[in-house]
Amino acid sequence: MASHDENLNPRAARDHGGGLDGAIATYGGSRDDWVDLSTGINPHPYEVSGLTPSDWTELPDHGAFERLTDAARRFWSVPEEAAILPAPGASAVIARIPALATPARVQITTPTYNEHAAAFVAQDWSVQPNGPAEARVIVHPNNPDGRVWQESDANASLTVIDESFCDVSPEFSLIHLANQPGVVILKSFGKFWGLAGLRLGFAIGHPDLIARLNDLTGPWSVSGPALRIGEKALRDTDWANGTRQRLSLEADRMDNLLTTNGASLVGGTTLFRLYEVDDAAAWQDRLARAHIWSRVFPYSRTYLRLGLPPAGGWNRLEAAL
Repeated sequence: MASHDENLNPRAARDHGGGLDGAIATYGGSRDDWVDLSTGINPHPYEVSGLTPSDWTELPDHGAFERLTDAARRFWSVPEEAAILPAPGASAVIARIPALATPARVQITTPTYNEHAAAFVAQDWSVQPNGPAEARVIVHPNNPDGRVWQESDANASLTVIDESFCDVSPEFSLIHLANQPGVVILKSFGKFWGLAGLRLGFAIGHPDLIARLNDLTGPWSVSGPALRIGEKALRDTDWANGTRQRLSLEADRMDNLLTTNGASLVGGTTLFRLYEVDDAAAWQDRLARAHIWSRVFPYSRTYLRLGLPPAGGWNRLEAAL
């Protein structure tokens, strides 16, 4: 079984997917030769269109922010009393959230996305995996195992609910808690819509908390192109519904392929799958020799995480396995 002790030390275990340059340095090839399955980013991105010259040349105006937040409120069914803050990626908000309260104890159950612990440690909080604490972080669904949480888990004075991967399963969302004091819900645009390079995310919560986060992020925190593309995508519910169906079918295809080849499913979402294998490093090496990059974890020798390949990547993955 996996050991998660190293995940408790955010400075030692602050690893991520990606890192394709390092893989190329070891295994050769160019970026165009590789299929990167190490992240949970939708391989079928939303089509970018409709940008205007002013999106690039002018500072974003208040109306552009209002149009984006209105689209976000409708798409996620945000409670009327809650406030919405667009940001240059969810990670930008994660780094600032610990400043919302006096440093004390924060509960972060591991294994999970390690930037939360790193952000709290950087601002002198004490991170613990369980027990009573003044703050709590729940990644919902969790990365990497897909665990979902319950309303009763939002039980600290400051509760961060990271729903970066929840758009594939909106029925699990805890967005109805966003108007509660001390609750901040995070949304990531780059993963479900497949546009991670756009750098767009959202913090949704009680107006007092969101106002303080706004002060920390400063004006014009989101680019003009991101405001326009984000608004258009959030209003395109037909694309979202069709994408959920497509991802579900492809996740099933991935499970069938991996379990046939000796892996056991641990969990995940329809954007990434977590498997238990005999030797994760050996699996990663075998795939990398075929120029397919995967995700392994410093706290487990048996966990292998795979995102979904693009349309042209399935045959290569099957051949490599």
